[in-house]
Amino acid sequence: MNGISDTLRTSVIEYCSTIGTDPLLVQGAGGNVSWKEENTLWVKASGTWLAESAEKDIFVPVDLPHLRTAIETGDFSVTPRLRGESALRPSIETLLHALMPHRVVVHLHAIEILAHLVRVNCHTDFLSLLDPSIQWAMVDYHKPGPALASAVGTALTQNPNIEVIFLRNHGVVMGGANIAEVSQMLDRLTAALATVPVGLCNQPRPSLTESSHCDQYIPAEDANVQQLALNAELFNRLASQWALYPDHVVFLGAKAYAYTTWEAFGEEHNGKQELPELVFILGNGVFVKPSFNKAKSAQLRCYYDVLARQIPCLPAEGLTPAQIAELLNWDAEQYRMNLSK
Repeated sequence: MNGISDTLRTSVIEYCSTIGTDPLLVQGAGGNVSWKEENTLWVKASGTWLAESAEKDIFVPVDLPHLRTAIETGDFSVTPRLRGESALRPSIETLLHALMPHRVVVHLHAIEILAHLVRVNCHTDFLSLLDPSIQWAMVDYHKPGPALASAVGTALTQNPNIEVIFLRNHGVVMGGANIAEVSQMLDRLTAALATVPVGLCNQPRPSLTESSHCDQYIPAEDANVQQLALNAELFNRLASQWALYPDHVVFLGAKAYAYTTWEAFGEEHNGKQELPELVFILGNGVFVKPSFNKAKSAQLRCYYDVLARQIPCLPAEGLTPAQIAELLNWDAEQYRMNLSK
């Protein structure tokens, strides 16, 4: 590599290491970052964590001309071709990075942005909240992969000057000449779209004394996550507003196991060998099995952060049963989930 390439790579790694530890910007293995060097697209590998970019080699080199040729012919199902050998797979969303013409591309599920993207009227809100100088577009929800890439490609064709693409029920994609440009844009977006979360309910530490399943569950450690059971308004959203975006479904499943009492939980699961890994008991707390890993904990905190920023009495718009099913039966996401434990 030459000096310019080395400097760019270093700045990307440092940036990823910084934002990767901020749960309001990155959650576990979520999000991906890339940069372009002549005919190579360096993109985060599937299942890796941005927070570990300084300690681990999480970027893989992809043949950029190969992807651009496929894009020109409308082949959004193209499989990225590695330059060299690697045990890792390029991100599921690699094509988004090839589509964006910018040298540096960052895709995140930033909370302040995502909290808006699950609202029915988010496009109208963005028109009033964002600086008119920002070149942006919004695409409807599509399953990550070919369908989403095709929608983003259409948006870029309609306006080649786009800097930011908002993905409904998903996240944001930003492009710039360098990390500084993208970082400044992210700061502008999160500041303009910031929402004050609901206040915390002061409650004693959750207890399992009412449950006959004391040996299988422990309270979730995050005090904010506990609000999903202690705050009645948040709890009431669990049944109908659970599956709001892809990573939530992939890591936490298609439904919330929420109950008014431990007794109600016991009645539903009496005699069943397999119990849910995550349980919400109204007024008591949020409980998990010891197997509930760090990646799932990050997604659960993300869910709280999004839900806590919703407008009271205005429901969020979630994914349909069909959209949920196609995520849960997707080999690529199973691979990513297994890697990111």
